[in-house]
Amino acid sequence: MKELHVLINDNAACGFLMENSMTREIIHTADAPEAIGPYSQAVKVGDVVYMSGQIPLVPETMTVLEGDFSAQVRRVFDNLAAVAKASGGSLQDIVKLNIFLTDLSHFGTVNDIMMEYFEQPYPARAAIGVASLPKDVPVEMDAVLHLGA
Repeated sequence: MKELHVLINDNAACGFLMENSMTREIIHTADAPEAIGPYSQAVKVGDVVYMSGQIPLVPETMTVLEGDFSAQVRRVFDNLAAVAKASGGSLQDIVKLNIFLTDLSHFGTVNDIMMEYFEQPYPARAAIGVASLPKDVPVEMDAVLHLGA
């Protein structure tokens, strides 16, 4: 077995650690629903924002938006947009979007509505079928934003 020897320059290592020890900033806005559990709406680390899942809650009342599926999807995108704005960005800064659906037959509807909110190039995305979601809603989304220019 060969041995691997690595020489580390202490000054270079210290500089690397200092540059990469970023602080976390908790993002909160009244324009999106309050967290319904022990989590933050979003956490910003450097120029990356990790957004918690949003469901079709109306921020002012914290009740599920009644109506058809399309209206609920739009409410979720509006909630994500509010958190993105509070983070210093917009939906266009999303680099990864996860969409959780209790009925994957709604996949096409989500695609159509997503094109109302996003321009190309679109973010990376996953649509995940799940058995249930909080408050018995049919859709939830979370996202990662990159705020770099």
